[in-house]
Amino acid sequence: MQFNRRQTLIAGLAAGVTTAIAPQTLRAANANDEINLGFISCGGRAGALMGQFSKVPGVNIAGLCDPDAKRLGLAKERFPKAQGWADLRDLIASDSIDAIVVATCNHWHCLAAIWAMEAGKDVYVEKPLSHSQWEGRQTVAAARKYNRICQIGTQQRSDPMQAEIKEFLHGEKALGEITSARVNRYGIRPSIGKRDTPLEIDKNLAYDLWLGPAQDEPIYRNALHYDWHWDWNTGSGEMGNWGVHVLDDCRNNVFQDSIALPKRIVGGGGRVALNDAGNTPNVHFAYFDTGSIPVVIGLSNLPSAPGAKRSPRHPGPSSGYVAYCEGGRYEGQRGGGTAYDEQGKVMKKFKGNNGDVLHQANFIDAVRTRDRDSLNAEIEVGNDSTGWCNLANVAFRSGENYTAAAAAELDSPLWKSLLAEMDTHLAAHGIAMQGDQIKLSPMLELDPGTEQFVGDHAAAGNALLKRQYRKGYEVPDLS
Repeated sequence: MQFNRRQTLIAGLAAGVTTAIAPQTLRAANANDEINLGFISCGGRAGALMGQFSKVPGVNIAGLCDPDAKRLGLAKERFPKAQGWADLRDLIASDSIDAIVVATCNHWHCLAAIWAMEAGKDVYVEKPLSHSQWEGRQTVAAARKYNRICQIGTQQRSDPMQAEIKEFLHGEKALGEITSARVNRYGIRPSIGKRDTPLEIDKNLAYDLWLGPAQDEPIYRNALHYDWHWDWNTGSGEMGNWGVHVLDDCRNNVFQDSIALPKRIVGGGGRVALNDAGNTPNVHFAYFDTGSIPVVIGLSNLPSAPGAKRSPRHPGPSSGYVAYCEGGRYEGQRGGGTAYDEQGKVMKKFKGNNGDVLHQANFIDAVRTRDRDSLNAEIEVGNDSTGWCNLANVAFRSGENYTAAAAAELDSPLWKSLLAEMDTHLAAHGIAMQGDQIKLSPMLELDPGTEQFVGDHAAAGNALLKRQYRKGYEVPDLS
């Protein structure tokens, strides 16, 4: 029965049509309205989410899935009553599972979420939503087509502090109008190594399932797990890791989500100083033209100087944002924030939490009520916030060697200040901005309606909005 049901499901997925299995038959009819939750991935982030969801009343961790037998086994020890699978399609096909948590590598997020929603499951998917902007749009389309509840894991959205910040900035206008914004992610990360021979894949890992939509390419880093973040084939770099959280905070509190995507973007950076197998930038900077409030982001995984223990100096929090206003500034980060007047005197402090458990409870409540508008981070909001990161990555990848003349074409004090900081930071590592180590894109112009680049430099940017998928793991076109 299970095998036949899975065959029916996979046939429907491959054909890009709704399965014949009605969604209501996939909902457990427990007398106590218990939600049976299935996890796709049993890695570190999944483990944290298991703990958070376990604190939500009426939630049962009923399904565990991971192509790595060791990680699946450890999760089974923690939740011995849960059923375990290596193949996510088996979990998705199970009548015993009501809703699914996707906590895989980035390259799996969209396809796993789409397959689950097509099968009638509600989905909590970790950030970043997508590995490319096109597939993120397909995931939003899937949520609408199959009428599913889908939440993204930007948990700070469920921190009650966020409402207080927006009332302070926009309701009271306590600091006057917001004139510009600065977003930061500064945190040291070490080398991931650079092997002479490809990494040998553990025999306990079903590698084809782990790869899924990604290309089968040799891996030259030292560890398979986690460090996939720093390989474009499977990850999105730091911009798609912490960058999603801090840019989402900016979109939420500075723009109140009124700006889905920027109109223009220029960006650059490099992977420098480490000489490792990573290919995503560990120094990254970008300017977003929103049509109203300009935004820059500065990101670095390097210490202030070789051997130093701290990140380079920068305005604002290391992982957060600054809203520059007519009458002062607001500095926000996860769990707290401070408003300063024009003289730099503290006006007000904000204290919150990380949104953990509250965010998961918000998802479960929406699953029960079928009210997607009650979600604090509904999938379309998540797609837009992820989009800023995807666009910053496109800018980096489409860039050419940095020149001061090209950088000066953007006449913005905010941009110039950021570049001056980056120049000083890189110089401490013996790296020149001008040369072949740092890249800079042209100004890329986006049509927010089509989410395609237009104008003189459109071709280079548009080529990076959708990836090539391996056969059998293609993200369907649902738009």
